[in-house]
Amino acid sequence: MRSPFDFSVPRDSLFVPSLAPVYEKFAQPLGWLLLRLAVGGWLLHEGWPKILDPMGQVKFVEMIGFHPGWLFSPLLAVMQVIGGAALMLGFLTRPFALANAVMLFVTVWFHFHFPYNAQPLLSAAGLEAIQAHPEFLTPNGAKRLMDAGVAFTDLLQGKAVQLSSIWAFGCLFFAAFGGGAWSVDRRLGKAF
Repeated sequence: MRSPFDFSVPRDSLFVPSLAPVYEKFAQPLGWLLLRLAVGGWLLHEGWPKILDPMGQVKFVEMIGFHPGWLFSPLLAVMQVIGGAALMLGFLTRPFALANAVMLFVTVWFHFHFPYNAQPLLSAAGLEAIQAHPEFLTPNGAKRLMDAGVAFTDLLQGKAVQLSSIWAFGCLFFAAFGGGAWSVDRRLGKAF
């Protein structure tokens, strides 16, 4: 019986048995690496503005219940930037992935409990003004604001929940399974 962590490809289950080594030695490690680079890269990308302004999230983190904000705001920035870089490298993968998964599930919770209200972004007078002067808007801007921005805020809400969920489950995957064959953890021969 195979272990649940055995990713070997049984030759007799393949239409082309000679592909088993290609999957085991190249395709699976490459897929693992690319997913790790994507999840870690997006964390790094999202955290970079926070690192440049480490106190910029103080009011936000306190609003969702994390006190003191002066501690949690820079911690959030460091966790995303250092955690994203560590995930990309596959270094201390499990603890950084778990910390970021928790943070991202809090983000999902936040977006469910404090949604972008699908309310108009423009007042009636503002809507009249852009309808009277469509030259002030690009075609894309006109498409997004002709309903006063209701569909746009609804789209933002859906994307916020969707992307945070994808990142959270990506981090949870690496917290459970580690950095994979092509990782610093594997080269060190030690992992959490």
